Amino acid sequence: MNPLSTSAANLPFARTRALISAGALEHNFQFLSRQAERPLLLPVKANAYGHGVRAVAPVAAASAVVAGMAVATPTEALELAELLRELNCRKPVLLFGPSFADEWPALVAAGVQLTVNTLAEAQALPDGARAQLKVNTGMNRQGLHPAQALEVGQELQRRGLLAGVYSHFSEAEAPDHALSWEQFAAFQELLKHFPGVLHHMGNSAAVLNLGPLPGMDLARPGLSSYGVMPPIHTPELIPAMTVQARITFLHWAKAGERVSYNGLDTLERDTLIATLPIGYADGYPRRATGQAEVLIGGERRRVLGRVCMDQLMVDATGLDVTAGDWVTLWGRDEWGQELHISELSRWTGQAEYELLTQLGRRTPRIAAP
Repeated sequence: MNPLSTSAANLPFARTRALISAGALEHNFQFLSRQAERPLLLPVKANAYGHGVRAVAPVAAASAVVAGMAVATPTEALELAELLRELNCRKPVLLFGPSFADEWPALVAAGVQLTVNTLAEAQALPDGARAQLKVNTGMNRQGLHPAQALEVGQELQRRGLLAGVYSHFSEAEAPDHALSWEQFAAFQELLKHFPGVLHHMGNSAAVLNLGPLPGMDLARPGLSSYGVMPPIHTPELIPAMTVQARITFLHWAKAGERVSYNGLDTLERDTLIATLPIGYADGYPRRATGQAEVLIGGERRRVLGRVCMDQLMVDATGLDVTAGDWVTLWGRDEWGQELHISELSRWTGQAEYELLTQLGRRTPRIAAP
């Protein structure tokens, strides 16, 4: 099996799959880069927002508008660096999250750029490291306040280790942009002291709501790069993931019978029930019980009864379906119908970020056109 991509032919026992469209990804990269008027530093943390880093990284590596990639943890950084070497891709990898001194030798050897949050780190990093300074302009998650960041950045600069300076918007999706512009002004003031290195701050909401940010070298859209961006209405984005499960069992149940645990659904008519091998252990949310629909046999149909750990049931009455047919949980089916992940988000009260990243390991990510 090619470790860089997976095809359906390689998965003869697959019961579920997530098709990851390279065309959709590249379309989104191009659109967002045009919006930002900058190349992208693409976040591929959390297994590329659930899409599978091995499906996404080759597309990003080949894209002319993706200048580099970023992850959250040292393990992710080392895995991504190795994958890019396999792809003969020299684009840099930035580690967003903090790192410890005992992790630095492996990360530096792999060429990973480190995020620096303290003066002690700036002084202790090994020679030859490349680092980016994280500035806290209001997110209060990590990074240095601008007054402190100046000293730390100058120390990194003095040692020849400084590759970039970056910050993060806390609420760029809000209708009122006043706070976002305050954050950006504070960041711009600091950047006067650090010419000649990369500057970046624009997340998805900033790219779509605030437009091109003066003085920035890169944009950093995360979720929107994968084609999803609530609550901002962005029809130009194309969701890259379609999640499907095969029908494993079909049977008739009589009117008056109940379905699944606790009998939450009582059938009003004789019903053909299709059982699908996906449930909350795979990341399909139990909270979808009583609300969710799927695309089956060219139609939208309701999920019957409570979502189980490994399975769920669907009304297939009147449809031309057989065991082994693929049913779409979200995404686009072969008839061109779409069930957007934002619908599942409304049914469950879970953010799209959660739904994408909790899709489990039993669902292989398959590179698709």
